[in-house]
Amino acid sequence: MAPDRSAYAMTPSASNEIILIVGSGAREHAIAEALARSSPQPKLICFGSARNPGIARLCSSYAVGSMSIAAPIAAFAKEHGATLAIIGPEAPLAVGTADALWAAGIPTVGPTQSLARIESSKAFTRELLAKYGIPGNPFFQRFDAAEFLADEGDLTAVLRQWDGQHVIKDDGLAGGKGVKVCGDHLHSLEESLAFCRELAALGHPFVVEEKLEGEEFSLISFCDGRTLAHMPAVQDHKRAFEGDKGPNTGGMGTYSDADHSLPFLRADDITAARKINEQVAAALAAECGAPYQGILYGGFMATRDGVRLIEYNARFGDPECLNLLTLLESDFVAICRAIARQGLADVTVEFSQLASVCKYVVPEGYPEAPRKGDQVRLPEQIPGSAQLYLGAVDEVDGILVGTGSRTVAVVATAETLAAAELVAEQVIATIPGPFFHRADIGTKALIQRRIDHMTRLRH
Repeated sequence: MAPDRSAYAMTPSASNEIILIVGSGAREHAIAEALARSSPQPKLICFGSARNPGIARLCSSYAVGSMSIAAPIAAFAKEHGATLAIIGPEAPLAVGTADALWAAGIPTVGPTQSLARIESSKAFTRELLAKYGIPGNPFFQRFDAAEFLADEGDLTAVLRQWDGQHVIKDDGLAGGKGVKVCGDHLHSLEESLAFCRELAALGHPFVVEEKLEGEEFSLISFCDGRTLAHMPAVQDHKRAFEGDKGPNTGGMGTYSDADHSLPFLRADDITAARKINEQVAAALAAECGAPYQGILYGGFMATRDGVRLIEYNARFGDPECLNLLTLLESDFVAICRAIARQGLADVTVEFSQLASVCKYVVPEGYPEAPRKGDQVRLPEQIPGSAQLYLGAVDEVDGILVGTGSRTVAVVATAETLAAAELVAEQVIATIPGPFFHRADIGTKALIQRRIDHMTRLRH
């Protein structure tokens, strides 16, 4: 059932706005910083899974609790008089936190549980595109855990049909780590079957998809259910080590170009991705009987045959969010208000015409056996063209310590990618300790490999 939005018919002024931020990572730190730039500044409160010192510095009240239980989040928001909420991570969306907040009379930027299936179920997304004739789908087939464990025959036939050219995905949320790809993680039919058995043993349904060849990019849109405002294209880097080697992570860094495209994309790639986002928003409204109000994140791949869909997320990506909100020139509070009242068509959404490079500093051993508890020493001064966002850190006796995941994100902007990348490296060089980062993100050599790859594919 669609939430009652009558509570937001009278929009409070920004000076009276009390905004709840749900989540406590670097993404939410970037959200908090963007909200705090609004004039006049709103009052910020946060409910996160940990206490992020960067967010806490900007908030008047901060609570720590589970991201997978909606009721305490809604109760905290109501207790503190929240007039608007924005949900950062996927877990609270999947359990219906937006529904609970709307039910408490708190307008929310973030889709309801039904609409959030665009991320929480890979099969739902694929079937939605197929049902509504939206382009971009590769071959896919969903497998139920119990049925597969009883009979592996259908799966074996599909894997043989797409021998060496398939991807296996946990149908539900897996923190960006429930996907294995032939050639990268899977090197034989038996390895593919073993991964499927592993998922099925956990009771998880899974999807087998055709492996796509090309270059990935993210096209994220503000969406109020009727109008979409598209953000610059960004490319994420999931693999832990330079040269796109090593295990998958939550994302080691991202870059975007000054023209809001990427060097390996054509104008028609951007147009196609925007169109798919628009068609998906309309299909979701038709399928779920309610408007999608939040952040719609399309993960795409440019191929020789055009733009194809890899997956959808129902919120900002991390680290993509860090680039995008650093570049955002428009008033973020005004955008969030407009999403909540379905008035995005009346708001100007503009981003700086600058390139941006984001690089994460992570602990040694990340992601498989990360160090924890090491002191995090931030530079006392950074250039005006750079911004730091705190991730997996805690404050103990006034000292920042790492807690075992992506620690600090450095975002630099400049007129060119080369200049932004240089600034990012200069800042990271002043962060000592047992940490590492991917020095190749945003470099000329890495980007040229992307360009050459797409040139070969297209011609």
